[in-house]
Amino acid sequence: MKLLVTGAAGFIGHALCDSLCRRGDEVVGIDNLNSYYDVALKQARLARLAPFANFRFQHLDLADAAALQQLFVEEGFTGVLNMAAQAGVRYSLENPAAYVSSNLVGFANLLECCRHHPLEHLVYASSSSVYGANREMPYSTRHNVDHPLSLYAATKKSNELMAHSYSHLYQLPTTGLRFFTVYGPWGRPDMSPILFADAITRGEPIKVFNHGRHRRDFTYIDDIVAGVLACLDRPPAADAQWTGFDSDPSRSSAPWRIYNIGRGEPVGLLHYIELMEQALGQTTEHQMLPAQPGDVEETFADIEPLALATGYTPQVSLQQGLGKFAQWYRDYYKPA
Repeated sequence: MKLLVTGAAGFIGHALCDSLCRRGDEVVGIDNLNSYYDVALKQARLARLAPFANFRFQHLDLADAAALQQLFVEEGFTGVLNMAAQAGVRYSLENPAAYVSSNLVGFANLLECCRHHPLEHLVYASSSSVYGANREMPYSTRHNVDHPLSLYAATKKSNELMAHSYSHLYQLPTTGLRFFTVYGPWGRPDMSPILFADAITRGEPIKVFNHGRHRRDFTYIDDIVAGVLACLDRPPAADAQWTGFDSDPSRSSAPWRIYNIGRGEPVGLLHYIELMEQALGQTTEHQMLPAQPGDVEETFADIEPLALATGYTPQVSLQQGLGKFAQWYRDYYKPA
C-alpha cells in the first residue's frame, strides 16, 4: 500500500510509520512540528525513520488546505492514517483555538482530500475522552457519547460525526479508533509516564490528582499499533443489517465503524505509580491534589467488538510495558 500518515513525528504516528515501513508499505509522513512540546523529541523520532528507503517526510500542516490537496494530487495514496491532532485535555482549556484549527479545520481538509482523491480506507484517531460524563463501565462503542468534559473530547467526537457524513455521502470507508491511555517509549512529555519518571528520578513529589482515585486503561504502544494495522487492512463495508431504528451508534449503513483500542483492564493510579517506581528503582513523595477540570475518574475499554472484527488481543502487561518505558527513558533522558 501507499500510505499517508499524518502526525508522523508524534508518539503514535511515528510508531505506526516504523511498523508500516518494516512490513513493506510505502509511507509518506507529514507533521507540522508545532511547539506544543519539545520539537527535539519529534525530530529524534523522525531520525529513527530516516533509514527506511520506503519512508519520506514532508513538513506540512493539515490546516493548509492547498498544500494538502497538492500532496494528494502528487502521491495517489491508497490509504490514510490520521494521527495528527492537537492533543491534551488540560491544554484545551488554555488554548481552544489550537484544537479548532488542528482537530476540526485540519480534519475537514483531510476529508475533502479523501473525497476528491478516492482511496481504500481512512483510519483516524479518536479518543476514550469522548465518553466524558458516562459512568457505565466498561466503556462501549454502543454507549451514547453526548456529554464530553473538554473541548478536546468534543473535537474527537466531532471527527467521528464528520467522518460518518463523508462515508454516507461519498462511500468513503472510514474507521475511528478510540485510544485508551497510550504509553511506552518515545511518549509525549506532557503525559504521566514522563512526568512521573521525571519526578521520581529527581526526587521531587509526584502530583497525584483526584487524590489517587483515578483508574486508567493503560495500553502499551505496540498493542495500539497492532490494533491500528489490523483495522487498516479491513476497510469497513456498509452494514446491510443496520437501519434507522438500530440503537448501536458504532455501526452504520455507510462504510463507517468505531472501535475502542485499549487493554480492557483498568488500573488504579496509585498502583500504576508503584509499578513505575519499581521499574525505575526509586521512590518519591506523593502530593495528593484535587481532580483537574476535564478529567474523568475512570476509563475501561470494551474491546470485544475489535477482537471479533480483527482478532485484536493486547499482549503487553502494564508491568512489562513500564519496564520497557523505564529502559528507554533512562537511555534517552539520561537522568542523574
